[in-house]
Amino acid sequence: MSPDREPSDEQLLAAAVGDEDAFAEFYARFERRVVAFFVRAVGHGDLAADLTAETFAAALESVERFDPELGDAGAWLFGIARNLLSRSRERGRVEDRARRRMGMGVLVLDDRDIERIEASADSGNGALTLLQDLPDEQRDAVVARVLHERDYQDIAGELQCSPSVVRKRVSRGLAAMRNRMKERP
Repeated sequence: MSPDREPSDEQLLAAAVGDEDAFAEFYARFERRVVAFFVRAVGHGDLAADLTAETFAAALESVERFDPELGDAGAWLFGIARNLLSRSRERGRVEDRARRRMGMGVLVLDDRDIERIEASADSGNGALTLLQDLPDEQRDAVVARVLHERDYQDIAGELQCSPSVVRKRVSRGLAAMRNRMKERP
């Protein structure tokens, strides 16, 4: 990695295979977004903290399997987060297997910690909340096109659909977000 330029998320993950500082930087870039995602999804700071810790433990455990040709690092991380959330809802509890395998202890949070976690999600960008509320297909298309500035052809290849389908998903997703923003007081 060049010292002149900040490394991309993908470069950090590639370096994280043998460099824990690279993973720590990746963690710092994504922690707030992952916590906010979980707070919005589950509504409880303590549960969001557990899910966040398990997400990053699972990511660190599988960092060698990350393939940037299959998608960007953020999408990969949030894929892990969505899978953990889904499994957690199915089982009615948060899994902690990855943390246990890595020798990480149980999170101990006091009321102030939980309030801070919940407040950080509430103070986040309202657009991110609206984005998370979109159907998966629209959210993935909007994130790829708007946040990651990828072209429609590239996104279509990844999502295994036509560029016109991607355009429609992006258009519908952004329209839904605009309408929801207008509804807010």
